[in-house]
This record gives sequence, C-alpha cells and structure tokens, in this order.
Amino acid sequence: MRPRRQRMIFVGVVLTGVAVATALALTAIGENMLYFYSPSQIAAGEAPRSVDVRVGGLVVAGSIERQANGLDVRFDVTDTAATVRVAYTGILPDLFREDQGIVALGKIGDDGVFRAREVLAKHDENYMPPEVAEALKLAAEGGSIPNPHEEDAPRKP
Repeated sequence: MRPRRQRMIFVGVVLTGVAVATALALTAIGENMLYFYSPSQIAAGEAPRSVDVRVGGLVVAGSIERQANGLDVRFDVTDTAATVRVAYTGILPDLFREDQGIVALGKIGDDGVFRAREVLAKHDENYMPPEVAEALKLAAEGGSIPNPHEEDAPRKP
C-alpha cells in the first residue's frame, strides 16, 4: 500500500472513532439529565411519567403523614399555585419540616403521586434551591418555568 493511502485510512479510522465516542458521550449525558418541574407543571401534566425528574417547593403545613413503620411518609409540596403529593420511604433529612423548601428526585406514578427516591432539604435558614425560588416567584406572578421538553428544548431520544 502506498503511504498516502495508509494515511487516509488512518485519518478515516480516527474520525470514525471520534464520532462514535462523541455519540456515546452525548447519549450518556442525555439519559442522565434530571429536569426540574414545579408542582404547577406536574399538576398540568407537563412532566414525563417515564423518567426521573426533580420537583421542588414548600412542604405544606399539616400535610406530613408518617406511617407506623417510621420510614414511609407522605406530604404535599406546593409552589403556592398547585400542590403535588409526594410519597417517600426512607429517613428524611434533619432539616425537613413544614413550610420549608425541598427538592425531591423520583418519578410520577400513574395515580399522580410523586414517588421520591431522594429528598433534599435546605441547609440553612437563608437558603432555598434556585429552582424552587424561581418556581415560587413565577407562580406568584402567574407564570411557570419553561418546560424542557417543548419544541425548542433538547429532547431525549
């Protein structure tokens, strides 16, 4: 084989390898994205039910229901415009309490209850997760945060 042809084959193999690596990386990133939805968006049916999402807001006063086993808990989360029921099994963070901001990670069940697999509470009295603060502000103004699954947003395959 001539040296020029060998170089062309080598360049072709390298470019193919880079393209495959890029495709794999982008696929992995897309599959691991966790979109944030406000309770208003979940109540409106804008959040997908088949993938993990985050929901955040304020824990509604008087909504916390603990089961006898001590690990199962249900509570409501609100952005002041809508409320979503959250079910969680596990130990809640020490700072979890009524009227405090939280973010929960999980999936929306067929019954509309958000099944959390992780619950995060604020870490001091001055902090609120940015997504929760934005959702509360927009809900008070009558708006909602943009839906990441709309036409102009990146879509999952």
